[in-house]
Amino acid sequence: MKVLAGNANVPLAKKIADYLKIKLTKASIRRFSDNEIFVEIEENVRGEDMFVIQPTSYPANDNLMELLVTLDALRRASAERITAVVPYYGYARQDRKTAPRTPITAKLIANLITQAGANRVLTVDLHSGQIQGFFDIPLDNLFTEPVFTEDIRNRFGPNAPPTIVSPDVGGVVRARAVAKRLGSDLAIIDKRRERAGVSEVMNVIGEINDKDCLLIDDIIDSAGTITNAARALINSGARSVTAYVTHGVLSGNALDKITNSPLKELVITDSIQATSSISKEKKIREISIAPLIAEAVSRISLETSVSSLFD
Repeated sequence: MKVLAGNANVPLAKKIADYLKIKLTKASIRRFSDNEIFVEIEENVRGEDMFVIQPTSYPANDNLMELLVTLDALRRASAERITAVVPYYGYARQDRKTAPRTPITAKLIANLITQAGANRVLTVDLHSGQIQGFFDIPLDNLFTEPVFTEDIRNRFGPNAPPTIVSPDVGGVVRARAVAKRLGSDLAIIDKRRERAGVSEVMNVIGEINDKDCLLIDDIIDSAGTITNAARALINSGARSVTAYVTHGVLSGNALDKITNSPLKELVITDSIQATSSISKEKKIREISIAPLIAEAVSRISLETSVSSLFD
């Protein structure tokens, strides 16, 4: 087994390699003067079980292209099996036709990764489960519920667990899984989105009066959904609101929205490498999913069960 890091999230790749007690595979990933990407594997990988760590986060197109070129380089270097480890799967929100003459880009990306040479894909908290069906190769979708629930227990203690809240109807399954692990009550935000990137909170379904509330979601991008949900919960009588979100995209003026929101804390994972401004934000705390990914990588390489990680 060998692990190779792309440039999208080197710190996460190093944590995974440290957990596995191996060194990262030497590779040169650079750009020509016209910004073309060039990849050279600098050690023998013939017959090896290769894992490429590369989320397709911002800049999404550059990181995606780097992943594809790396997969092709490994295939031509005669690697036995190549697993694309994509902690954050970009374009996942384009998983269906939302209007006439629009693409299903999540499927296109799946085709590109497969054609580039991946034999398997490992990802974390896909935006929607049907994306697994876009791939004609095996895909393992890891869930962050064990990581979140452990952190929640450490922060809130075993007694009087906080109420788990889904910020919209589409995230109920994700929130319910965390609530079940904690033995917590579940509430739902009834939200209507007027246009892309803008959300309007309508109603809070469930008992949250004088409760500590935890919002659970997979992606926080413009932060409109989470901050509007936090305001609705506080206005409905919640004692405090904390958000646990897997992928901290945090684009545009998201940090300003979080700073000025009633959120007590936003907890994100390191699936996307945090910028310096995100790291300095006092309301944001990062927890690592490197042990979760590393354990899955080990089990894939040893041909043992990955699903038992979540039992």
